[in-house]
Amino acid sequence: MQAGNAHYRQGADLPATIPVFPLAAALLLPGGRMPLNIFEPRYLQMLDQTIAGDRLIGMVQPAFDGEMRADDEPELCNVGCVGRVTSLSETGDGRYLISLQGVCRFRIVQELAVKTPFRQCRIAPFLADLAEDPSAAEIDRPALLRTFRAYLEANELEADWESVSRADNTMLVNALSMMSPYGAAEKQALLEAPDLKARAETLIAITEMALARANEDFGSSLQ
Repeated sequence: MQAGNAHYRQGADLPATIPVFPLAAALLLPGGRMPLNIFEPRYLQMLDQTIAGDRLIGMVQPAFDGEMRADDEPELCNVGCVGRVTSLSETGDGRYLISLQGVCRFRIVQELAVKTPFRQCRIAPFLADLAEDPSAAEIDRPALLRTFRAYLEANELEADWESVSRADNTMLVNALSMMSPYGAAEKQALLEAPDLKARAETLIAITEMALARANEDFGSSLQ
């Protein structure tokens, strides 16, 4: 079972319909934590309703092609991640500062016609996310760490290597994926990877491509 999923062991523990929060280039993964600053009135209302209910919302990206619906709302990617609101504090200027913990991914089955100002969808959860991922033991951890170190060095960044060394494979892959500075399409590819091993391989490939592009740009600047 993923860290933080003690409340959710089977599909029946999850609602069939959840409010969704579209946010570009935001990646929430099962077991991961995401801080959010909520200020739009419709999403403040969404949080009020969520906290009074099951504390679950769906993080999902707007579609990459920029296609808009008739009501000027963006179309959505098909896959997102359910997050549980684990903390909420209210600021003096009316904002909510919340923390979401990833529960499991979902596929949008249908967006509902609702009267609420926020959007709601009927979902099909990825039930495999509620159990331990057997592919975690197959991850090439040394390759992942080598690539991560190379990226940090290329960008003159530091990391808490003590914490990195203590993290198990699941936590390491998902944390590195969530903090990665890549764009919306790359984040969606990491989200939709079929298992943890595939996500690690995807992250390595994306990072190696970013490093190669940086080296090409550096070489071009010297010519």
